[in-house]
Amino acid sequence: MAADKPAPRQFTLEFSRHPGLSREELVVSSANAEAVALIDAWPDWPSEIVVIAGPTGSGKTHLASIWREETGALAADRNAIGPDCLDAVEGGAVLIDDADMGGLDENGLFHLINAARASNGHVLLTARRFPAAWGVALPDLKSRLAAASTVEIREPDDLLLAGVITKLFADRQVEIDPAVVQFLVKRIERSLASAIRVVDRLDAVALETKSRITRQLAAGVVEELDSRQGDLNL
Repeated sequence: MAADKPAPRQFTLEFSRHPGLSREELVVSSANAEAVALIDAWPDWPSEIVVIAGPTGSGKTHLASIWREETGALAADRNAIGPDCLDAVEGGAVLIDDADMGGLDENGLFHLINAARASNGHVLLTARRFPAAWGVALPDLKSRLAAASTVEIREPDDLLLAGVITKLFADRQVEIDPAVVQFLVKRIERSLASAIRVVDRLDAVALETKSRITRQLAAGVVEELDSRQGDLNL
């Protein structure tokens, strides 16, 4: 009898690799519930300026995308916050993603915050850290940011990590056994960035080998990624 062949796998078109960023696709747990509640509460925010802080891959961009869709906010370049942003925030909304990634237009942000406060507009900033750690040099901007409402997205718990892994595979049109998901939750570093890396690698290996994603395959990929990380730390 011929050996069993690997089950055929649906090839994923490139466009399906883009993560879904709708409200319905958002995975909510205790790690991000406070930030989700704040986004859902708009426009009844405690202040005109809100900062969502959390580690890389924690879901800040997903929440920002939901808010932008709801508000029609202008997505501003953190390096060049110009007159178009001032116009948009007057009674409206502006989003600045990754505000702490360097090159922040401090004068532009200072004027943007003033315009938002004067016109009941709103500014949402996302960052890896809270404003006190951004290294802002402009004293007046420091004081404005100190008065902003801040909310933190913490490292994911098991529920959030499992939900995100399942969602990442679904974004690729790949069905995944819940037992494999739970195995990954217990084995990978507790961060969404790690979840993204392992899903990307598992999907690539499964495509290359034309095989299903099993616990055995997942174990091999996790070991491979751990080895690579160990080499980088040497």
